[in-house]
Amino acid sequence: MSTYIVRRLLGAIPLLLVITFISYALMGLAPGGPTAILTREAHAMPPAARAHLIALLGLDRPWYVQYFYWLGALVHGSLGTSYVDGRPVLEKILEKLPVTLGLIVFSQVLTLLIAIPTGVIAAVRRNSLFDHVSTIVAFLAYGFPVFWLGLIFIDVFALHLRWLPAAGYASLGHEHDPLDHLRHLILPAVTLAIVSLASWIRYQRGAMLDVLGEPYVRTARSKGLSERVVIFRHALRNALIPTLTLLGLSLPSLVGGAYFLEYVFSIPGMGYLGLTAVFQRDYPTVMGITLLSAVLVVLGNLFADVAYAAADPRVRYD
Repeated sequence: MSTYIVRRLLGAIPLLLVITFISYALMGLAPGGPTAILTREAHAMPPAARAHLIALLGLDRPWYVQYFYWLGALVHGSLGTSYVDGRPVLEKILEKLPVTLGLIVFSQVLTLLIAIPTGVIAAVRRNSLFDHVSTIVAFLAYGFPVFWLGLIFIDVFALHLRWLPAAGYASLGHEHDPLDHLRHLILPAVTLAIVSLASWIRYQRGAMLDVLGEPYVRTARSKGLSERVVIFRHALRNALIPTLTLLGLSLPSLVGGAYFLEYVFSIPGMGYLGLTAVFQRDYPTVMGITLLSAVLVVLGNLFADVAYAAADPRVRYD
């Protein structure tokens, strides 16, 4: 297994290089850019000073030359310096990363707590009213855009009912209060969880139906075991194995949804930082967040493979 993990990590390096190159190419070929913004914001500077600033940041070179300079800095452990505030990009990302990870973990826990029992009950009571209602509700939730659902929740639960904060990550005077942070994450986490529920419920239902048809389940019932023991001790354990795969494979959609919701709810995480950097044409920050997001996706896929092999002894990666 260790050899397989090392091989997968080494194989991810060319993939990350391709992702960063395409991302830098799209930014370099797009109209506008940091040069236009810097010269517009520094309109009072003499032309010689503006030209010196652009040359100092390396923006006078072609985009592909800038990319290789950025790649060289990456090899030495640096993600560059922000064009906006001059801070190291790695420092800014590490400052925002815990907020985004907290939102993703919170929403994923909510999804699992709702989707697994719902999928199991829908499979056990196949074609019942509960099965049909859960299917309809799940697919309706799947059709809602995540940012639209977030705005609806803000309007209902924050502005009208005033149950939860509408935006931000901490109340004034409670910047270091974990419970206050949790209150601010409830609405975005629930929003992200609802959008993810459809695929999780249907996946868990299908996995449970497959397991219920296996011979060992019929054997357990023929021994006189109660239905609760058959479902939870014999069937559910094996039905959860495919769910481990979905846990890792769902990370890209979770990261993307969290980024949008952070901007909608004004949460100071990686998503808010990244979208703000896009608007400001802060290329080093955008590239740093793109690289870290790609790394999270690669690690999520690797986690899915490793977790599947750990849960099912029949799976071996040679």
